[in-house]
Formats: sequence, structure tokens, C-alpha cells
Amino acid sequence: MINEDRVILMTKMASYEEHEAKENMAIGRYFRSDYIAIQVLKAVISVTIAFAVIFAIFLFYDFEKYMQDIYEMDILSFAKNILKYYIVAVVVYAGICYGVCTYRYIKARKSLKLYYQNLKKLDKMYTE
Repeated sequence: MINEDRVILMTKMASYEEHEAKENMAIGRYFRSDYIAIQVLKAVISVTIAFAVIFAIFLFYDFEKYMQDIYEMDILSFAKNILKYYIVAVVVYAGICYGVCTYRYIKARKSLKLYYQNLKKLDKMYTE
């Protein structure tokens, strides 16, 4: 005899496994601090590469101007300004990444917790 509650629960779980389970289980394998640290480290590396590319484009755009003014401009203050912009970019991007990754981790853990509760409920239905 078919139990409707069991079929409904199995359908919900199969849908979850097909759409969200792989990503959530990959996130759930880490401790919260480890997952966030890895993601923020990836973000810092990404923003460093992006900043270097953007700076190179900026520099090559007015390369002739910089070459003419290289002896007249204060290179130390120019480098300090570039470093200041880099630090601001890294801090802002890492902060945004921290917030997003914290939200994703919490959401994934809640989702996995509900999934495991449904597994226990399904097991209990089969034992009855």
C-alpha cells in the first residue's frame, strides 16, 4: 500500500537533491570559519588580479603623459595613492564577500539540517 505522506516527503527530498544538495553539501563539509576564510582569500586574490589589470590599463592609456612627467612627478606620493586605492578595494570587496559567504553558509546549513530531519522522518515512516 502506498503511503501518501511518504511519497510527498520523498518527492520533496528528490527535488532538493537534484537542485541544491550538491552545492549545500560542499559548503556543509567545512567549518564556518574555514569556508569563509577560503572564500575571502579567493576574493582577495581575485581583487588583486583585477586591480593589477585595471591599473595596467589605466597606466597604458596615458603612458605618453606619464613618461613625459616621470621626472617631475612625485613617484612616492603616486605609489601611496595607488596603494591606498588598492587597500580600499581589497577591504570593501573582502567585506562584501564575507557577508555574502556568511549568508550562504547559514542558508546551506539550515537547508542541510532540514534535509537530514526529513531523512530521519522518512526512516521512521519505513520502520513503522
